[in-house]
Formats: sequence, structure tokens, C-alpha cells
Amino acid sequence: MPFTCHLCPRNCGVPRTQDAGAGICGQGLTARVARAAPHLWEEPPISGERGSGTVFFAGCALRCVYCQNYALSRGEAGVPVSPEKLRDIYSRLIAQGVHNISLVTASHFLPAVLESLRDPLPVPVVWNSSGYESLSALRALEGKVQIYLPDMKYMDPALAGRYSAAPDYPETAKAAILEMFRQTGPYVLTEDGLLRSGVLVRHLVLPNALENTKKVIDWVAETFRPGDILFSLMSQYTPMGRAADFPEINRRLTPAEYGEAMTYMDRSPIEDGFYQELSSAKEEYTPAFDLTGVL
Repeated sequence: MPFTCHLCPRNCGVPRTQDAGAGICGQGLTARVARAAPHLWEEPPISGERGSGTVFFAGCALRCVYCQNYALSRGEAGVPVSPEKLRDIYSRLIAQGVHNISLVTASHFLPAVLESLRDPLPVPVVWNSSGYESLSALRALEGKVQIYLPDMKYMDPALAGRYSAAPDYPETAKAAILEMFRQTGPYVLTEDGLLRSGVLVRHLVLPNALENTKKVIDWVAETFRPGDILFSLMSQYTPMGRAADFPEINRRLTPAEYGEAMTYMDRSPIEDGFYQELSSAKEEYTPAFDLTGVL
């Protein structure tokens, strides 16, 4: 029987069967995965020395025009996998020594993911998402996810509407991050500096959008106390996807832009933060969605 979908904030209510979908994400209920491998390019508390066991899911409900994983988010990569197969993928990654299992953009496959996590894993589970999450979906994950790794892309509804067709993104993501923090509480690191539990918020600086970045930093600083969450300022923006249709973002960041963003963060009350080097803005940092670790 079709599943009437209300999993994401789009709340589109479209029918989804196991293998066919509609709505923004365009996916069925069967999870589709394009890559599963140790990933060494996350923040140090996530990647550590042996990497994060990262599982990349196909499709996305946010659909940013500049998406760094454009083919993946548009559902052009990946193969169907059952909950049992997902569990096997986790086990194989854990056998390789990864520090955690990171589920990237899995919200639209929530029923399958919940089934795959029915039994606890021996390593933390990371929920790596756009931040555009429904509270009901997040509450279903309570106790199954130890680390939340959300984006906080926009505080400007106009930018959210222009680039992600989601003018409700700021309020939705703020509520989602607060729910994530309610579940995990203040972050906890192991003696080796690995994140055991907690929330790490990411923000990707966009060209010509420094006021948006400053508002994100302000919200984080005003909402959380030192020791509550971790914050990561990211410079890796590379014009991909449909960025060419938006001239103001059809370029990389300038050193002056990113320098101003870093200075603003330095002067904020945020103490538990990371900077990404400007040299990270390279297409080769985007992994190949070639079914590595899936088949």
C-alpha cells in the first residue's frame, strides 16, 4: 500500500510506494545508497584518524541549487538497499575501524533507517543533514542517534527561498537544532577528542551573503552557551549544480569574504568552533558516488 508522506517539512502528503516516489524528494520508501566508505574530511571530532563510516543516500527534500552533491541529491545515483542490507553496510564499515556511522541526508528514508537501527550499533550514529527536518521525524530518532551534524544554511528567508525554495528554512532549522540539542544535551568528547554525543552545527559561507553568515553566527552565540554545541564555519563552497543560473553565487569565496566571516566568528562568544581552510573549495573533495561499499 502507498505511504502518504509527511516525513519532511514540505509536508506534501504524496503517496510513496516501496519503489516509486513523488513530491520534492522523488524517492520511494526503499532506501537508495550511492556510496558507503570511511570519510576522512569531516571535522576532527567526527573523522578522527580512521574516518567516519559515511553512508550517502540518494535524493533530498531541500534541493539547493548549488548543492555540492548535485547528482546525488537529484536522485541520479544510488541503488536500492533493504534495511538488512543497510545493517550489513554498517557492519562492514565498523569492521574497517571507523569511529562512527554517518547517515547523510537520510530523512526521506526514515522508516527504512529506523528498521536498520532497531538494534544499537557499537559506535555512535551520526545524523548528517541539511537541518531542514520535521520535529516528528527527529523525535522518532531519539535514542537511536547519538550525534547530530546539521547544517544551518540560512537565517535570511529570502536567500532560503531563492536558493532552496524553502523560505521557511530559518525557523524550521532553528526548531530542529533545538530538538537535536534537547535529545543529546551538551556535547561529550572521548579522551581522544572524538565526539561521543552531541550536536555539531555547520554553516557553509556563500558568496555575496556575509550578512546571512553573521546572522547564523549571532543565533548560535545567542542560543547556546560555551560547552553546549560545536560549530563549524565552512569555506568549501564550489559553484556546482545550477549555480550558473545565479550569477551572484557562480564563483568561489574570495579570501576577503572568508576572512571577514572568520573575524566575525572570532569576535563572537562562540568558543567551541572550527574553521575550514579556504583551499577546501575544490571539486575533488566531493566523493565519487560510484557505489563504493554498497554492492
